[in-house]
Amino acid sequence: MKSFTDLFIKRPVLAMVVSFVILIAGLQAMKTINVRQYPRSDIASIQITTVYVGADAELVRGFITTPLERAIAAADGIDYIQSTSQQSLSTITARLKLNYDANKALSDISSKVDAIRRDLPPESEIPVIAIQPADSQIASAYLSFTSNILEPNQVTDFLVRLVQPRLTAVGGVQKADILGGRTFAMRIWMKPERMAALNISPADVRTALSKNNFLAAVGSTKGSLLQVNLTANTDLHTADQFKQLVVKQDKGTLVRIGDIADVVLGAEDYNTEVRFSGQKAVFMGIYVLPNANSIDVIKRVRTELEQIKKELPSGMQAEIAYDATAYINDAIHEVVKTLIDTLLIVMVVIFLFLGSFRSVIVPVVAIPISLIGAMFLMQMFGFSLNLLTLLAIVLSVGLVVDDAIVVVENVERHMREGMSRMNAALKGARELVGPIVAMTLTLATVYTPIALQGGLTGALFREFALTLAGAVFISGVVALTLSPMMSAHLLRAEHVDHGFSGWVNRTFDRFRDWYGSHLDRTLNARPAVYLVWAGVSALALFMFIMIPTFASKELAPTEDQGVIFGIVTAPANATIDDTIRYADAAEKVFLDIPDTRFTFQITFPDNGFGGMVLKPWGVRKTPTADYLPVVQHKLGDIPGIQMFPVMPSALPGSDSFPISFVIASTADPERILEFAQQLYGKAMQAHVFRFADIDTKIDQPQAEIDFDHDKVAALGLDMQQVGADLTAAIGGNYVNRFNIAGRSYKVIPQIKRIDRLNPQQLENIYVTGPNNKLIPLSTVATIKHNTVARSLNRMQQLNAVTISGVPARSIDAALKFLEDEARKMLPKGYVIDYTGESRQLRTEGDKFVPVFVLSIVLIFLVLAAQFNSFRDPFIVLLGSVPLALFGAVIFMFLKMPFGNFFTNGWTTSLNIYSQVGLVTLVGLVSYYLGDAVANAIATYSLIGAGVAVVLAAAGFFVVRRLERRIVEEE
Repeated sequence: MKSFTDLFIKRPVLAMVVSFVILIAGLQAMKTINVRQYPRSDIASIQITTVYVGADAELVRGFITTPLERAIAAADGIDYIQSTSQQSLSTITARLKLNYDANKALSDISSKVDAIRRDLPPESEIPVIAIQPADSQIASAYLSFTSNILEPNQVTDFLVRLVQPRLTAVGGVQKADILGGRTFAMRIWMKPERMAALNISPADVRTALSKNNFLAAVGSTKGSLLQVNLTANTDLHTADQFKQLVVKQDKGTLVRIGDIADVVLGAEDYNTEVRFSGQKAVFMGIYVLPNANSIDVIKRVRTELEQIKKELPSGMQAEIAYDATAYINDAIHEVVKTLIDTLLIVMVVIFLFLGSFRSVIVPVVAIPISLIGAMFLMQMFGFSLNLLTLLAIVLSVGLVVDDAIVVVENVERHMREGMSRMNAALKGARELVGPIVAMTLTLATVYTPIALQGGLTGALFREFALTLAGAVFISGVVALTLSPMMSAHLLRAEHVDHGFSGWVNRTFDRFRDWYGSHLDRTLNARPAVYLVWAGVSALALFMFIMIPTFASKELAPTEDQGVIFGIVTAPANATIDDTIRYADAAEKVFLDIPDTRFTFQITFPDNGFGGMVLKPWGVRKTPTADYLPVVQHKLGDIPGIQMFPVMPSALPGSDSFPISFVIASTADPERILEFAQQLYGKAMQAHVFRFADIDTKIDQPQAEIDFDHDKVAALGLDMQQVGADLTAAIGGNYVNRFNIAGRSYKVIPQIKRIDRLNPQQLENIYVTGPNNKLIPLSTVATIKHNTVARSLNRMQQLNAVTISGVPARSIDAALKFLEDEARKMLPKGYVIDYTGESRQLRTEGDKFVPVFVLSIVLIFLVLAAQFNSFRDPFIVLLGSVPLALFGAVIFMFLKMPFGNFFTNGWTTSLNIYSQVGLVTLVGLVSYYLGDAVANAIATYSLIGAGVAVVLAAAGFFVVRRLERRIVEEE
């Protein structure tokens, strides 16, 4: 019976044209496809930041955070809401559901924030709302700018005016953020003694600045023939002009700001210190557009930076402090190297098993056509070239070549039976149309559940699954069009029985006879085989169930990205001057590591962030993970700060630490913290963590200015005026802005630092008294001291405390310990929750079994359609899947959850990669056994052979295929 494959064999040009079209489509796709580390996953959050200068954490929570949270919670698409209220700042993070439109959520949240804007204190700044993509939490590159001549505010202004616009204009750059910069500001450092002597209150200074630094837009004149644009010098521009500003007139005497304050062109903030390998610096983070090729974008940024270096002021240097694309490049190069090695090994193996160069040409030609054609399908589906799609391409090499090999072997078989090349190709191709289609469908089917799965696993592995299925689909097309045609024109009958090819065939004949004799014995001892099968299957099931308890279960294994981050915690009452001394000591620890290329750190008074970037993989021999305990031990010896070293998470959407365990309730934070500390203590006693921390710390010294309201009333004062004086003196909020060379900067009045070194000095501040006479604050108020929380944290609008850390065992085991202990100690009304990687593990960890079962069911249905029987595929799957799983699960079961054991080098944890590997394994086993049984049935059932003969024939088919496959994988 004729088949459509006859057309391609008889018309070789048509077969070649089909392959050329596939190649052209794939090659043009390779030029346009984006390159990323991971597939794009829409895991975004909306961050709402509101500044209320001078307000304490309780005030910020009550009047800023709580009303905003209540309004934001009504928006659609939110997975959960977190918030932090601290001195002068409210930060609310609304984490969106996976793949929810971030722009739609931004619009919805913005409208709800605008609706309650009038309910917020008028002194607070307008809330800033921004999208934070999960894969953009860390910039694609950080640039470091240092100078031994210019001040940090001068360096910052240069970056704002020249560097930032140029880098933002580079194609593919989303934004270029300045980190650790000191923006120009006109600082009015008031002197309380001089002001008291001249009877000028802090509010008077603020009022004078507001009224006399005024932007006047006066318009233009309109004559009958001429018009003239008008301007007025109602605003101030320089420090000298601000010094001359009149604050008060008293009997003809003018009191100017210069008489009562030091006026300098300073900076908005002095509480940040940035270092690059020990030198003061200003960083700039380069963020790439989601749809841009990050590698190409950073290349263009490097080119532009080289031009910028030529224009830098004298004494300023610019360097690439951190380049995330370097890891992507190294990883991609490693995968490409693996791909090349795989291709070479496959070619050698094919030659050894086929025994003829002419036979090798057919499958070798099919490999690049299938892989390049898969690129076109990736472009059609909107995929990127990333580590997972490259992994799919590497895995597909051994699969796409199989279809072509099957064609060659079948054609050679008919040639050995005496057929001509053309007739053997025609008959062989006709026989294989059904098996090849079935094989292709089987492999495509096994990945369908992964592609359709929701959650993070589905988002990450959808591209992997469909790329692999697409490559197999293209290989099926090539096997039915090009491979038969090439077999008809390249294979020669004399090569089948002579020379190396004849020796290979005779060797396999001898092996077949040996295997057949042993297979007969196995078929005659079926009860023993059933017993072994049952034991191995039961053991595989037992190990799989017990992996979370005795072995290691995690979301994804940590990858060596050549960087160690350090998260700094300092005492609540520490200053930037104090913390930076200890941060410098930590930096020395980083620099002492022999493979360190450079270090970086951003330090704040009570916290900070730093890290070390190691030499590339090809230069250093020591893995990053081996340096981690060394660094941790040395950092633990530094007094004054706690610094926790961590390796960056392998997947997007994670927090700083793998464990983020949240306890939430309507109870006071102090009460929740008591339970969190008890849970933390038990976890540390049980050695659950290598190190851990609790986010809520009630150690912030706070001095309360306690007014005697009776005295205030007796003196004829009002709290509004007193509060205004205190805010103007201490708060540090800006009054208005001034202009320098086309850019506006803030004007900030505040008493000098030397006059506010401790709370007791505040009693000497003068406030407006009766008849506008100044009186000391100590007349109507006293100072009370207490201790409060550094920040007030909430989760889902409940007060919350989070335990974060790096587990000493697997993440799953650590979470289970915390969950079990929390259930024992927490009273009613308390809930537990998760963020970051812990939340992903708890969300994704239970989805594997349904996906695995669905894959088996779909494979069963495909095989049933192929065999036209429900019994045959059931036997194939029941006999093969448990045994295959045993071979895979044992390497996960032997993975120790903590410590360094001899098994660590050749075992793996149960994670999303190994789960996908298990699904792939089922597909491959079904692929090979289904193909073998189909060939055996097709070959022997036509001549009336019994079941035993058919099973033996299936064994002959599969053993040769599997031996070749084993060599390829090695």
